[in-house]
Amino acid sequence: MNHRIESKPLGIGDEVPNFTAESTEGTIVFHDWLGDSWAVLFSHPKDFTPVCTTELGYMAALKGEFEKRGCKVIGLSVDSVEDHRAWLADIEETQGHAVNYPLIGDTDLAVAKSFGMIHPNASGRAGERTAMDNQTVRSVFVIGADRKVKAMITYPMSTGRNFDEILRLVDSCQLTANHKVATPVNWKQGEDVIIVPALSDDEARSRFPQGWRAPRPYMRIVPQPA
Repeated sequence: MNHRIESKPLGIGDEVPNFTAESTEGTIVFHDWLGDSWAVLFSHPKDFTPVCTTELGYMAALKGEFEKRGCKVIGLSVDSVEDHRAWLADIEETQGHAVNYPLIGDTDLAVAKSFGMIHPNASGRAGERTAMDNQTVRSVFVIGADRKVKAMITYPMSTGRNFDEILRLVDSCQLTANHKVATPVNWKQGEDVIIVPALSDDEARSRFPQGWRAPRPYMRIVPQPA
């Protein structure tokens, strides 16, 4: 049984709800599982759906890249853990990668509701609900080591998520958290970054004694910190 049902939608900067739930890797108390790591929580409307099958397999292949960044990976579907385990065999066979991270069972929709991924009045047994009933449960949350939401994206069921972009998003969020810089349009690892506007010039000089390039006073460009 999941705990702490709240229907308030989450926003960037909010602390993520704590919950206890069963997963394919046993019982998870979410805040304990997070520890002091970053995390990506990504959710699915239904087991045995084609687009999600491709996503779970690709994330398994990419998990090591997230781990290099001190970032855990966890999935969620509102079906049961027993259904998840049956689905995992299909994922490995069709995608060539065994799922190597926990997949939460959310049969009472409690976790989906607590993260604002589904209407708070949604009801009914998970096994009787269709993917269309659960279509808003199609989200990605990037969670910082402070347990706060750093980024969130919701996709339609018909569009497979770009997890390479999610990895880039984690990189950007971590640069902001650690170095007070933002990343410009289409930024990639190793490219120049921008000192955040909240940092005064005096504060910026202490962090970036080498100075910066400023085509405009509000646009202070520096090399990406290591």
